[in-house]
Amino acid sequence: MTSMNSWTANDLPDLTGRTVVITGAGRGLGLITARELARAGAHVVLGVRDPGKARHAVADLPGTFDIRPLDVSDLTSVRAFADAWSGDIAILINNAGVMDIPAARTADGLDLQTTTNYTGPFLLTTLLLGHITDRVVHVTSELHKRGKIDLDDLDWRARKHNGMRAYEASKLAVVLFSLELQRRLTAAGSPVRSVLASPGIARTSLAAHSRSNVVNRFTFLTNAPERGALSVLYAATQDVPGNSYVGPDGLGGFRGSPAVRRQGKAGLDPVMADRLWDATADLVGAVAPMRLVVPPRTNSPRIP
Repeated sequence: MTSMNSWTANDLPDLTGRTVVITGAGRGLGLITARELARAGAHVVLGVRDPGKARHAVADLPGTFDIRPLDVSDLTSVRAFADAWSGDIAILINNAGVMDIPAARTADGLDLQTTTNYTGPFLLTTLLLGHITDRVVHVTSELHKRGKIDLDDLDWRARKHNGMRAYEASKLAVVLFSLELQRRLTAAGSPVRSVLASPGIARTSLAAHSRSNVVNRFTFLTNAPERGALSVLYAATQDVPGNSYVGPDGLGGFRGSPAVRRQGKAGLDPVMADRLWDATADLVGAVAPMRLVVPPRTNSPRIP
């Protein structure tokens, strides 16, 4: 583990001229991340379900923001966002997520939690890849280490639904997605990086519906939201290798300053990563046919 315990948002590089897309950035860690990247000069695009609330949230913040409707749990919305995009994206941050929610189905008939945390971001990323010049950051969780993937039932139709198990599986799927995405980018000769970020246990409303929300009462185990966002900011802007996993440097990865850590063993399985990619492509293709665009090698500058 390589720790950066003196690193803060004040150490962000100059991002002038860079476009960053952040999903679910109307509140919580996403909003903090958007605020800091805009302060560093980036043009920040917030893809959100409620543009009105997002406009209000950034109204008094310095920097340049663009608010666009995007619901990653709705594959029609994902495709519309991607189809409307033009120009380069330096950094895509897949931040939107839910945790341990009751069983529910999306407008496409898919499991809501799995789609929000993994399936929707998978489709969004693959559709936008041709525009991305530097990296994709996937926000995951230390709980991916407890996840189990059922390739025959990714969408929780055959199994009895369990909110926490579905959350853990979705976050493991994110980690495996990063692994396979990086493999494919490297094979294509692309300079784009796929990077993972875990905020640890940040005191946000993410776990408000979950029994695990009780941990937020123990501040000695958790990160304040501002500190939790540092892992995402570091992963988005620092020179880390492809498929790096950035998370808090404290015990268990629950709290602390950003450090390059190691994914759980299950998240480093290349065979499962490849099979999961194909299974996910089949799942979203059955609902909304996808196209995979892998960018060619370019001379676009990378963040140092």
